[in-house]
Amino acid sequence: MSDIYQDSHASTLRKRYTISVLSEDRPGLLNRVTIIFSRIKLNIESINVSTSEVPGVSRYTLVVNTTKDIAGKVTKQLRKLVEVLGAFLYEEDEIYYQEIALYKVPTKIFLHGNKIENLVRANNARILVIEDDYIVIEKTGHKHETQQLFNLLNEYGVLEFVRSGRVPISKSKRQTQIYLAELANSETHILNSSNEQDKYVKN
Repeated sequence: MSDIYQDSHASTLRKRYTISVLSEDRPGLLNRVTIIFSRIKLNIESINVSTSEVPGVSRYTLVVNTTKDIAGKVTKQLRKLVEVLGAFLYEEDEIYYQEIALYKVPTKIFLHGNKIENLVRANNARILVIEDDYIVIEKTGHKHETQQLFNLLNEYGVLEFVRSGRVPISKSKRQTQIYLAELANSETHILNSSNEQDKYVKN
């Protein structure tokens, strides 16, 4: 009875998931990806698109806050897109990740003795640019860490604040080049079973 309850509870528990998508480097995919999320009214917390270690292959990183069931269904839908070579679902403890944040603050706030300079050092941030009217501070970390620094700096006035999407590296042993080579050697060039893709996440 307790196992049934735990399974039911897990399926309805909302938490943060990271979806990593490998795709051919073609225009228009981002629009098709967002349409999938729009259809089920699932908000994307952050999205990051970059080149991968394989020429001609891009990596999309999407962060969502939802149930495991919905996150899994979305991942399967992404795998069906023609340009998508693989889509992988990760929980927080299955990846290493960072975000970068930039803060533009007025130069005059540094007239408060060493308070701001000590604040920057205490939060493992660094001063990126110094201009006559403003200073740009850079902080790398998790979202709650970059948000905490914003809250502290905002007491003195933040002129501008921007934060990147999540940049993750999986803890799995899966190698992209090997995965793509196996994909190319398959008869259909598609891994028909989602379980085949899932094993690359878990191994």
